[in-house]
Amino acid sequence: MEDYATCIGLDVHARSVSAFALDPMTGECEAASFGYDPASIAEWALGFERPRAVYESGPTGFHLARALGALGLDCRVGAVSRMQRPSADRARKTDRRDAEFLARLLSTRNVVEVRVPDERTEAARDLSRALDDAREDLQRARQRLTKFLLRHGLVFDERTPAGRRRGNWTRAFWAWVEGVEMPEPDAAAALEHYVDEVRSREEAKGALARKVAESAGRPEWKPVVDALRQVKGIDVVTAHALAAEAGDFSRFRSAPAFAAWCGLVPSEHSSGESVSRGGVTKCGNRHARRLLVEAAWHVPMSSRSPKPLSPGQEVSPAVRRHALKCNRRLSERREALEAAGKRPCVANCATAREMACWVWALGSMAQAGAA
Repeated sequence: MEDYATCIGLDVHARSVSAFALDPMTGECEAASFGYDPASIAEWALGFERPRAVYESGPTGFHLARALGALGLDCRVGAVSRMQRPSADRARKTDRRDAEFLARLLSTRNVVEVRVPDERTEAARDLSRALDDAREDLQRARQRLTKFLLRHGLVFDERTPAGRRRGNWTRAFWAWVEGVEMPEPDAAAALEHYVDEVRSREEAKGALARKVAESAGRPEWKPVVDALRQVKGIDVVTAHALAAEAGDFSRFRSAPAFAAWCGLVPSEHSSGESVSRGGVTKCGNRHARRLLVEAAWHVPMSSRSPKPLSPGQEVSPAVRRHALKCNRRLSERREALEAAGKRPCVANCATAREMACWVWALGSMAQAGAA
């Protein structure tokens, strides 16, 4: 049995923390309120016999757990999605009651813990997510520009000498945009704003992409990133993001467990003799799931041949052999799904789940230093 005697629930907000301490053996309890001050919380909590604290995962992140741990208080973060609250509590919600609920949940050993990453891992995760945000911002800026031009009856439709239509965001496209003249000064000012917005977003995304590549080359990430890049559809940015999101692949007991963490396993609603399975659960790490789904779209366009090494990429023979099996298996799996008449999105999601299992295997091998 875990070695703690006092269960402490913390309801954490940006500027306040409500605490509730419970001794399951005697039933004694005590409530307190604090500002967001880890030192004060730790001083109060350490006055109890063998305390352990817990708070819900959410926007406050992991800073408080690390700070309390550094002060000597054992603090865990509970997965809020796995906490079953009584329906009667919905009509009488207060911070104190939330803290008490967490303390009583901890006393029954029913808290599903979220892994608290170290500062280095969380920093790499933040960087990869910032790049993803920059990509979305760029996409929105581009859509605003093209839709503004469309509202004024302007559509880029140049073609090559061979008759092929040129794409947007090329040099030809920007040359065309620079030649657009709006009849009204207000419209011209709006066009200038939209163009500047796209340009600035492109620069921001490029700068973050370079920082991600720099982070991926550091010793703590390079072995895993190099190994994951051997999978067709995965390159530096995706490999770095998957490595940062997972942190330590060995914390997952198996490949299906990692796929479940990504939310890429079928949902199920079965009872008695009735077995009903549906789409993927979409529970877990949304960022990793999206990366794997996007990477899986590249599988039908990829060959089964080994992926060549890039300059500076170092991969052990065992990892390279396993990656070759991975690429062949993914191609075969996708072809079988398409031959069975599965819809493209369904086939791609199944391929993404298979890819998640291989990513776990390759990441675990790289972290273990396979020779």
